[in-house]
Amino acid sequence: MNIGQAAAQSGLPVKTLRYYEEIGLVTPARTEGNDYRDYSVMDVEHLRFLQRARAVGFNLEVCRELLDLYRNENRRCSQVKRLVLEKIEQVEVQLQELHALKSILTDMANGCAGDDSADCTIIETLAQPKPSFMPFMLVESSS
Repeated sequence: MNIGQAAAQSGLPVKTLRYYEEIGLVTPARTEGNDYRDYSVMDVEHLRFLQRARAVGFNLEVCRELLDLYRNENRRCSQVKRLVLEKIEQVEVQLQELHALKSILTDMANGCAGDDSADCTIIETLAQPKPSFMPFMLVESSS
């Protein structure tokens, strides 16, 4: 099947299929003479697998590992479980960070009069070079 059909059956955009091919996650056959991609039923199954793995939050590196395990009949369930437990730990850290962020935002909102004056404690707080209440700072990457 062509890339459009594979995209429709896998639930992924065509652009994603091209990217997955570019990084070697899926390698469809090429039709002789015109070099069109020719996705097999197994390719689409792998794409669906990747779509589900991404949907539960696995990054592409872990998706590659999971796909390799999926393809490997000699895999060990313990290998797969380890990846899931690592993801659970990451989610726990994210939840803690989100709770801290919610608390900060709530404090900011509670400290604001919310009236029509130009004086706004939220703006003033965010304008501080290093607000004392923020347990973390965002750092922009140079890439």
